Formats: sequence, C-alpha cells, structure tokens
Amino acid sequence: MEHPVLLFDGVCNLCNGFVQWLIKRDKEKLFRYASLQSDTGQALLKEAGLPTDKISTVVLADNGRFYTHADVSLRIAQHLGGAWKLMGICYVVPRPIRNAVYNWVARNRYRWFGKAESCMIPTPELKQLFLE
Repeated sequence: MEHPVLLFDGVCNLCNGFVQWLIKRDKEKLFRYASLQSDTGQALLKEAGLPTDKISTVVLADNGRFYTHADVSLRIAQHLGGAWKLMGICYVVPRPIRNAVYNWVARNRYRWFGKAESCMIPTPELKQLFLE
C-alpha cells in the first residue's frame, strides 16, 4: 500500500475520536483509515496474522510492517513530524510497560468513552481517506 493504513474499532468512541484527531493533524493526507470490521480491515488483519474476530488494539499497516498497541501512536507521531516526533522519547519506556498502559485503556474504552451503534460514516470530503 502506498499510504499507511490505520485500522480502528469502528464502534469505539475513543477510536473514532482518535481518527478524527489524526485527520485534523495529518496535513499531508498521508494516512488512510479502515475499520477493523470492514473487508479491508479483515484482510489486513489476516495478512498480519492477527485474529479477525476479537482484537483490542488499533493496527497500523505501514511499508509492509504491522504495528499494534502503543507502537501505533509512536509510529504515527514519527509520520506527523514536527513537535510530534518528540514522542519518540517514549521508546525508552520498555514495550511491556507501554503496552500494559495501552491494554488497560483498551479494556475500559467502552465503559469510559462509550460505544456507537454502528461504524462511523465519513463526510463526503473525507470519504477518499477511508477504505472499505
């Protein structure tokens, strides 16, 4: 794929908020988006060797590599550049610790942020950024 693809839980309000946050900051329109529940999401999960029925992480497909958990945010920050690259300092925190915090939030995301009835439908101007 020529663009990094962020796979997200389409019914998770936290995940949808993160996608909207990223779209506003991705001035180059580098990223593409697909819900984990979509055909594209399911195909990329299979390609990554990840389960397709129950997944509790966003996934970033980037240059033939797949990133999960806390590594997704750090990789996205590298792409955004500017001051966001400073997040790279978080790589000094061992991955098990970063992922433990990530997993704690992921386990509680529906309780804290809620769950939508259906996946987000992008506006017409954003439709080209979303894969089905």
